[in-house]
Amino acid sequence: MLRILSAVLFAATGWAQPAAYLEAFRPQFHFSPARNWTNDPNGLVYLEGEYHLFFQFNPLGDRWGHMSWGHAVSRDLVHWSELPVALPEENGVMIFTGSTVVDQHNSSGFCAGTKPCLVAIYTGHTPETAARAALQTQNLAYSNDRGRTWTKYAQNPVLDLHLSDFRDPKVLWSDRAQRWVMAVALPNDHKVRFYGSSDLKHWQGLSEFGPAGATGGQWECPELFELPVESKPGETRWVLKVGLNPGGLQGGSGEQYFIGQFDAARFTNDNASSLTLWTDYGKDCYCALTFNNLPRTQSQVMLGWMNNWQYAADVPTKPWRGQMTVPRKLALRETPEGLRLVQNPIDSLEQLRQPWRLESGAYEIRVRAALGSAKEVGWKLETGDAAFTLVGFDREKQQLFVDRTHSGDTSFSQSFPARTTAPLHLNGNELHLHMLVDRSSIEVFADNGIIALTNLIFPPSGTRRVEFYSKGGQTGAIQTERWALSSIW
Repeated sequence: MLRILSAVLFAATGWAQPAAYLEAFRPQFHFSPARNWTNDPNGLVYLEGEYHLFFQFNPLGDRWGHMSWGHAVSRDLVHWSELPVALPEENGVMIFTGSTVVDQHNSSGFCAGTKPCLVAIYTGHTPETAARAALQTQNLAYSNDRGRTWTKYAQNPVLDLHLSDFRDPKVLWSDRAQRWVMAVALPNDHKVRFYGSSDLKHWQGLSEFGPAGATGGQWECPELFELPVESKPGETRWVLKVGLNPGGLQGGSGEQYFIGQFDAARFTNDNASSLTLWTDYGKDCYCALTFNNLPRTQSQVMLGWMNNWQYAADVPTKPWRGQMTVPRKLALRETPEGLRLVQNPIDSLEQLRQPWRLESGAYEIRVRAALGSAKEVGWKLETGDAAFTLVGFDREKQQLFVDRTHSGDTSFSQSFPARTTAPLHLNGNELHLHMLVDRSSIEVFADNGIIALTNLIFPPSGTRRVEFYSKGGQTGAIQTERWALSSIW
């Protein structure tokens, strides 16, 4: 029945018809589904040369509802092929956010033959009715054909606390404890609860973390991963990332992270519980997740949903709503304030570079700017007769900013026009920026990845100029590298 339903959804949504991917605001080097609604990435996993991106998806429309897992695959994390729905809503149970793991030794008993299989661990959401409250439980599905078809476990759910808000399991294998570990959110308690299992079917409680950091909204989309510390071979720390909605730094949804130790049972924060560290200082990076089962030689990679719950249902795109950030390689860096997360675009994006031109609306700029005596330096991007987006640095405030208040169409939500800022204390008198501009987004990475600022924009057609400006003094030398980026479609 599951496979029949998948086929029906495939036909109904028209995946057999290739999309032009040339619509107004259609991203050219970020993943977006051909049509319909998407939000959180789900189940990011690598297997046999393929990167799998599952994602929250509505097969029936361009607004949130009928949540299922969409599916796309890539061999380079840049070019994506969209596949039929992997896990559809069924029997009134929506498929919310979760993880996918590679069961190398068939601990679950789901794998056929001698090859490892994929096991998805997801939140099943049963909406409330007049007679009962909503219910969220943790469930399993498995695939023995590299993620092309899936079977839901007949004895779901595998974890049920009889709660309306209990969601978004991140599952990984612990070599240290020789068991599976789950991090899952208790949203209203501002806690992440950890569970352990030998077979993915039976789970035992291990510990809880929180409340800590920012608690102005529900905690969602927990993510747990280990990262190397730059310039310190062999030294690592664990990162626990938590989504927050509302209560994000810039309003609406946002994400914070904690750095510490994880002993396969308990996460210990290295910093004071009152300290809040933000993964992204823009308004539009949420529920960012990392890949399971990456080759050991590959840096950890994370990507997120490029949107904000304040206005996600109203952004002026069609026939789709929602897109992902570029994949970002991760590390930790020692700073005067302590260890901090570092994010930079993955190297394989460089294959898209073409000679500079602005017509496509997709381009990359890297700059090194000697500030001289200037009090503010910046770039006007996607500039037209009356529209522009500013990316700049305020020297007196020691702030990097992206101002989209004049970026084009901002009328669909009072929460959209915004000037987002990030603290940036330069070590010297030189500003380093890496900017990725697509048809409806700007991602800015500063100081070699110590700051990320992600924001949607919806400029009018023809706004393609790029201009530099400075205020309050003269700048020194400005070194610029720039490329057009070819479409991944």
